[in-house]
Amino acid sequence: MPVSPISPMVDKLRLWLPLTPSDEAAILSLPHIIRSLRASEFIVREDDRPTHSCLLLSGYAIRHKVAGNGGRQIFSIHMKGDVVDLHNSILRRADHNIQALTAVEVAVIPVAAIREIITAYPQVGEAMWYETLVDAAIFREWTLNVGRRDARARTAHLLCEFSVRLEVAGLGKKDHYELPMTQEQLADALALTNVHISRTLKGLANEGYIERSKRSVRILDFHQLARVADFDTRYLHLD
Repeated sequence: MPVSPISPMVDKLRLWLPLTPSDEAAILSLPHIIRSLRASEFIVREDDRPTHSCLLLSGYAIRHKVAGNGGRQIFSIHMKGDVVDLHNSILRRADHNIQALTAVEVAVIPVAAIREIITAYPQVGEAMWYETLVDAAIFREWTLNVGRRDARARTAHLLCEFSVRLEVAGLGKKDHYELPMTQEQLADALALTNVHISRTLKGLANEGYIERSKRSVRILDFHQLARVADFDTRYLHLD
C-alpha cells in the first residue's frame, strides 16, 4: 500500500472490517488538504454546515457542547486515525463542537468525496458506518459514566479507556502515557469540579492504582483500576 498522509484512515477502518486492495486504494485517493491547528482551535463549530470531514493525523481533539449557562460537557476524546465528524457528511449541520485539545494536524476531505466512496465501495461505506456506531457506543458509556458512577469510578474509567484506545491506535503503552488534558478539561469530561478531580486523582494514587507526575500517568495495576472503574471494553467493539 503506498504511503499517504491519510493512511491512518485505512488503519482505523480496518479495525472494523476487512478491506480489499481496491477499497484501500480508493480511500488513499480521496482528495484532501492538510491543515495544522493550534490547541483550542475549533475543527467544527456547532451550527456549522460542514462541506468537509476531518481525519485526525496527529494530536488530540475533544467533542463537546456548551449549555446556556456556559457550562461545557465533553463527550469524547479523539486521536490519530479518527474521522472526527464523519456523521456531518450525512447530517449537514453540526450540532456540537469539535475542538483541538493539543496542536493537531488534520486531513480535510470534501463531504462529496465521502458520499461518493460510500456508494462506489460498499465495504468502505459499511466500515465508516461501523466507525460512527462505535462513536455512539462511546457516547452512551460516557453518559452512563457521568450519570451513574461516583467520582472515583468516573475518573478511573476515563483513564482505562484512554489507555486501551491509545494502545490500539499504536500511540503509546497501556500502562504509561501522557494524558493530554488539564484538570479543568477532566472536570468538564467527568462533570466534576477542579477540586474534586484533584482530590480523586490523589486518592487513586494514594490507593496504589496509579502514579502521576504532571500529565504523565502510570497505571500500576490495570485490572484493579478497571474493577474500580466498572470498565469493560465491550463498548469499544475491538474484538
